[in-house]
Amino acid sequence: MPGFLFAALAALADIAGGLLVTTRIRHSTAALNILVGFGAGFMLSVALLEMLPNAFEVENGLFAVLLGYLAVHLTQHVMTPHFHFGEETHEVGSRSIGVWALVGLVPHSFFDGVAIAGGYLVNPEVGFLIFVAVLLHKVPTGVTMASIMLASGNTIRSALFAVTVLALATLLGALLTPAIDVLAHYGLAVAAGVTIYVAASNLIPESQRAEGWFVPASVFIGVISFALIRLLFPGH
Repeated sequence: MPGFLFAALAALADIAGGLLVTTRIRHSTAALNILVGFGAGFMLSVALLEMLPNAFEVENGLFAVLLGYLAVHLTQHVMTPHFHFGEETHEVGSRSIGVWALVGLVPHSFFDGVAIAGGYLVNPEVGFLIFVAVLLHKVPTGVTMASIMLASGNTIRSALFAVTVLALATLLGALLTPAIDVLAHYGLAVAAGVTIYVAASNLIPESQRAEGWFVPASVFIGVISFALIRLLFPGH
């Protein structure tokens, strides 16, 4: 139950990111870029130091990690004609581009929920760290989804529908993980591959596009923040 509740909080951040775009609320591009870099560092730390060790303890767990990594690459960069993580500010063609971006982000969002719930099945400390990692990139995910929908000619209603689908996918992942044996057993390992991809192949390259040094350096701040939070737990 705690895993599902934390997944629900993370899912709301998807919708919040979408609302920033669809309601034209003034938001700082610089702050969003810093959040992307910070989230990348934190996510990469959680994936490598908390989620990946669990995969070593599961039979064929590393294969599941690879499967998760390749699944995100397939849906976001093979099947999807146009996708980059971050706010889309230019027209990108037909409405189908937005639909394909949604297709690419749904598995990612589903395994966000799997990761949180799977972490809590291991222990509450791991679950909380994964929740923070997921939460940090949820607002940028919502911004990405909504902005691609609008840039591809879809309506505001369609953009809000898309970010709601992402939120529901996260909830579904968290709900199914304790109930389905294969997800309970392999879900965290697959989610580790997904998280590594999102951090290393989506977020860090996006942070490198920003001008100046502070946004790329924020990746290290994310790593340091993970270490400091980890120290707060008993025995660390």
